[in-house]
Amino acid sequence: MKTLKILGVALILCAAAPAQWTTQQSGTTVRFRGVSAVSASVAWASGSGGTFARTTDGGATWHSSVVAGASQLDFRDVQGVDAKTAYLLSIGPGEASKIFKTTDGGTNWILQFTNRNPKAFFDAFAFWDARSGIAVSDPVDGKFVLIKTTDGGTTWNELPRENLPASIDGDGAFAASGTCITVQGKDNVWFGSGGGTVARVFRSTDGGASWKAAPTPIKAGNASSGIFSLAFKDALNGVVVGGDYRKEKEPGYNVATTTDGGATWVLGAASHPLEFRSAVAYVPGTRGPIMVAVGPSGSDYSTDNGASWRSLTGPGFHAFSVVGANAGWGVGENGGIARCSIGK
Repeated sequence: MKTLKILGVALILCAAAPAQWTTQQSGTTVRFRGVSAVSASVAWASGSGGTFARTTDGGATWHSSVVAGASQLDFRDVQGVDAKTAYLLSIGPGEASKIFKTTDGGTNWILQFTNRNPKAFFDAFAFWDARSGIAVSDPVDGKFVLIKTTDGGTTWNELPRENLPASIDGDGAFAASGTCITVQGKDNVWFGSGGGTVARVFRSTDGGASWKAAPTPIKAGNASSGIFSLAFKDALNGVVVGGDYRKEKEPGYNVATTTDGGATWVLGAASHPLEFRSAVAYVPGTRGPIMVAVGPSGSDYSTDNGASWRSLTGPGFHAFSVVGANAGWGVGENGGIARCSIGK
């Protein structure tokens, strides 16, 4: 496991923004696609080449390594539980989709799940708590596939097919940031889709036992566009972002919000059409519903529940995770990691 201390700190501050990015050294140059903030001190990141990274001192040092035997895997999602415990999800068709868990800070990883369905392609997972989580795959034979654990990943069971949500032509989920699925409370779960004629949000209030689908105004219509990330502040108020990843700098109405738990969605960003964004999160512990959205071309913030947005000066990121006003991280290309501080 490598350790690389910070060689320098760069503050990227937009004068009108309540946020700043502080770059940190990850100890690797792989592309990061997943990040999970656990506390102001602890965070995990994941990426290509079977790579993961961890900090336990707020990012002053990051330790990066490769999971044994997993150098060919692309870890698009990570869920940190604490400084010792985390889950990793790799993407790909068939057996390339796997889930690992560590309980010793990444020294050892246990393979918990290997996808045996050659048609399935798992994109992301989300956890209600340390033991209960759910993962989503692209559709197989007309229905999305979801698996769930309630015992810390010892077993991952596929949800009954008769209750799984139906897909439309071209439907799929996007594994861009590990945030195309999200959970809230004890039983609420949502995931977003794209690639078809309409970008939809699927929602369940019973832990995945039953599902309802709702259309959104997010750009869709081709294989590279749709919903890439969801976040919920509570059971009713949520946000989705996306666009077309092949046109990452093309402005558009790539954000929508809900106030009824995802039953209906309305366009946001009236004052600032966002470029393609691959991840979005609410910032807890701040005045008002502050959100941060990131993408390869840059990042933005909103202080009015997504009605308007302002750009943040700085590099782009693929993924973002935050647990407090001064405890958020963005990750991206070439091992890029930056800590985000949000004005209260």
